[in-house]
Amino acid sequence: MLDPQAISGIADELLDAARTRTPVPLLTSRYPGMTVEDSYAVQRLWCRRNEDAGRTLVGRKIGLTSRAMQAATGITEPDYGAIFDDMVLETGCSVRWDQYSHPRVEVELAFVLKADLTGPGCTIFDVLNATDYVVPALEILDSRIEMEGRTIVDTISDNAAMGAMVIGGRPVRPDAVDLRWVSAILYKNQVVEETGVAAGVLDHPAAGVHWLANKIAAHGDGLKAGDIILAGSFTRPMWVHAGDTVHADYGPLGAVTCRFV
Repeated sequence: MLDPQAISGIADELLDAARTRTPVPLLTSRYPGMTVEDSYAVQRLWCRRNEDAGRTLVGRKIGLTSRAMQAATGITEPDYGAIFDDMVLETGCSVRWDQYSHPRVEVELAFVLKADLTGPGCTIFDVLNATDYVVPALEILDSRIEMEGRTIVDTISDNAAMGAMVIGGRPVRPDAVDLRWVSAILYKNQVVEETGVAAGVLDHPAAGVHWLANKIAAHGDGLKAGDIILAGSFTRPMWVHAGDTVHADYGPLGAVTCRFV
């Protein structure tokens, strides 16, 4: 376990890395005894410092929930991170590519809650009852820590690689469609790069949300009415560069698009 001074120092490094767009060296190479709990302690302190700086927490993201993502990263357990108000973008937006380090894009569903969710013992039925609507989204991944050789410890400390999200398409009530069968086609510059089905996320995209509610309960935390929860990607991450246009077609649920400039 790391001491409070080390955790504070890492949080400061990550804040500076976000400002300078310069990823820091792997934490696992510098702190070989660092644990998952240490990583979440870093993330919680990083979040508090962002809130103290005026950012507003509006939700959470869940990562590494699908086989596609676990195969792409070599990490086999889910994780979570924070979503701040300035991370939520609207479909059709232009995104500054140089605002991020190693940006990549994933296809996801976002759950918007109408009631609080707390664990332990939160179930998938509790999630569906507490959800106001589900809406298509893209997640833009960012990296404040070096990419090569990352472990779960690095990824959690790095706010689960959350950069931003783009919301669009058609919001639906959670009982209006079979969420397991929501599918998407991901295009980059009019070329199909990835396809996926939402059941790839733990067999049901709502499963990640109840996992999260139970996970954060151990820290006396819970999900709040109005929170946006990114449920996890059901495609592999797609690299993007300045000039790329990204379009995700969710069929009956509409589309989400953005352009990197």
